[in-house]
Amino acid sequence: MDTGSIKVHVVKVRPEALLPVYGTELSAGADLAACLDEDLVLGSGSYAKVPTGLSIQLPQGYEAQVRPRSGLAAKHGLTVLNSPGTIDADYRGEVCVLLINHGRQEVRIHHGDRIAQMVIARCEQATFSESISLDATERGSGGFGSTGV
Repeated sequence: MDTGSIKVHVVKVRPEALLPVYGTELSAGADLAACLDEDLVLGSGSYAKVPTGLSIQLPQGYEAQVRPRSGLAAKHGLTVLNSPGTIDADYRGEVCVLLINHGRQEVRIHHGDRIAQMVIARCEQATFSESISLDATERGSGGFGSTGV
């Protein structure tokens, strides 16, 4: 089935890095793996920038969103600190994942462990124009819980 997929160029910054892989045919996110020389231990409440050993080139008009893996969050309390992390189309540095351990136990991350998922998404840039007022709506300025729980 041709899904009209886009091409993302990937460079291995380190030869032992693993390319992103979709877990199933219909997965939205491709798994990102840790690229480590030695295990990384994240104690409860600690966070770290975990390298993937990869750099990517996205087409103009796209971004990559780095998101948590639900299994790591459910089993260990491990998540992406700045979720979703955004990789812009003009970024050419190594893709790293900011992981934080919200669990009670330390978590050991090994080279090759799937640590996050990357979703490629179309994005638009806006043109901002200053105005003196905004159109009225039923909601108005109500925020944070103003529409119910």
